[in-house]
Amino acid sequence: MRDDTAYNLAQNIRQLREARGLTQQQMAKLTGIPRPTWTNLESGAANPTLAILVRVAAALQLRVEELIAPPKAAARFYRAHELPLKQRGQVSVRKLLPDPLSGFEIERMEFPVGASMTGIPHTPGTREYLTCERGTLQLQAAGESWLLGPGELVVFRGDQRHSYKNTGAEPAIAYSVVAFSPV
Repeated sequence: MRDDTAYNLAQNIRQLREARGLTQQQMAKLTGIPRPTWTNLESGAANPTLAILVRVAAALQLRVEELIAPPKAAARFYRAHELPLKQRGQVSVRKLLPDPLSGFEIERMEFPVGASMTGIPHTPGTREYLTCERGTLQLQAAGESWLLGPGELVVFRGDQRHSYKNTGAEPAIAYSVVAFSPV
């Protein structure tokens, strides 16, 4: 039986090293890890210590979690029904990032005529970017109100109460990009 964590690590570091055009010897020198250890990492035969993983992640400018996650394909096509969708009242909210992207969340929101949704305040320091693609959408945040039409954008603190409402005569579509504050 294959050890998925070791396999994922091997595939990821080999793919990342090759994408950077570096040899195993160069990566070994960059990380301060002996070349035989690097070879074992790429073969999937290694059982590295946390200290080794941290050095590899730092050299590749990644988090340790990304090293052991399932390898990402060069490209993948997602059908709409494969992306996470949730209903918040009458509003459909679809995640646009099938893989987690550290510190970000991007959603497409569909508002039928008259539909509204209360936003959930995020962690302190979070910024939210709301843009309207179609229709008319009212945003209320920080005691202010904005009426967005197609192509318009409001940037606001996402760590406070906020709400959205379709005030137009047609369905509205908006996109929300949440940039979480580093902890």
